[in-house]
Amino acid sequence: MTGPALPRVLCVDDEANVLSALRRNLHGVFDVTTAQSGRQGLEALRSAGPFAVIVSDMRMPEMNGAAFLAAARQAAPDSVRMLLTGYSEVDAAIAVVNEGQIFRFLKKPCPREELIPAISSAVDQHRLIIAEKVLLEQTLRGAVRTLTDLLALVNPQAFGRANRANEHVTALVESLGLEDAWQIEIAAMLSQIGCVTLPAETAERVYHGRVLSDEELAMVERLPEIAASLVENIPRLEEVCEIIRNQDRRFESHTEDNPIPEGATLLKVILDYDVLESHGDDPPTCISELQTRPGWYDPSVLKAFAEIQDAADVKTDVREVIVSKLQPGMVLAEDLMAGNVLLMARGQEITPGVVERLRNWGSRMTERRSVRVVLPKDAESRGIPLSA
Repeated sequence: MTGPALPRVLCVDDEANVLSALRRNLHGVFDVTTAQSGRQGLEALRSAGPFAVIVSDMRMPEMNGAAFLAAARQAAPDSVRMLLTGYSEVDAAIAVVNEGQIFRFLKKPCPREELIPAISSAVDQHRLIIAEKVLLEQTLRGAVRTLTDLLALVNPQAFGRANRANEHVTALVESLGLEDAWQIEIAAMLSQIGCVTLPAETAERVYHGRVLSDEELAMVERLPEIAASLVENIPRLEEVCEIIRNQDRRFESHTEDNPIPEGATLLKVILDYDVLESHGDDPPTCISELQTRPGWYDPSVLKAFAEIQDAADVKTDVREVIVSKLQPGMVLAEDLMAGNVLLMARGQEITPGVVERLRNWGSRMTERRSVRVVLPKDAESRGIPLSA
């Protein structure tokens, strides 16, 4: 039976004998990886990470410790960074510490009885960083989910659009390899929260792309600002607020003095695509329309999004399922109506709460025998019916 995995430590020094000494001193306490230059260290972060702690010598050719740790901070922001330095380099080391690039610096030579406790403290710091990050993301996601569930009851059309936007964002940030994806995903989920201020008839016209009065157009133009002002009440969502506030700006309006957050460039493409799709256009037609709007979108985002939609057209498994047989995990491929009442919007996932809501509608659902849904990949193993 194997014990818990040892904390992973990356040691970077241009002297092979120093790296050998570090390996001997840290053996059995940490899982050590070594690199003999700053460039090799950065490659190790990319190919062999993540590491809880990064320990670097200060004086190295080509890229010194300060430069390496600054680059490592960008490549692996959650890793705790430490610097080994000689007496003559103390002033430079202090400057690095003051710039916030490292957790602690150690003077060479560093005996084992000092080295291990120092790295152990760095490992503890790493655990705190990861724990806080996980807690923050999970807590915020829970709060956001509650808000969007309420949006689903008040304005199913807006909820459906936000839900679809979140699905698209998840695929797009992965394709583009973006950092802090959770902030962009939360912004997508809350992007339509301002729609709670719209009159019901206006919300329906917006959803179906019908002609709006001047007064209604003014309402719609204010929605991003209204949504951002509502989200501002939630701590630690400052960047999310800026993404939401700028979600409707055209890419050509980006300037150094008035930049568009990266997440907002994604939402602009995704939400405009969803409006076109809600009009009944198929995905290729929607993409073609977006491509005829020069200056509206970040070209790299639009290109990646188009490639994702091409792949999705091939992989999506859409089936007709009896309404009474809907099960958690299915996603609606079309709006679910009860007469003139929208119960669930296209793109909404079936949850236990949704199943209960449909059950409560009972006889009012008799005229709707089946609905088109997207099945999850593991539908058969979960006992989800594959046909009506």
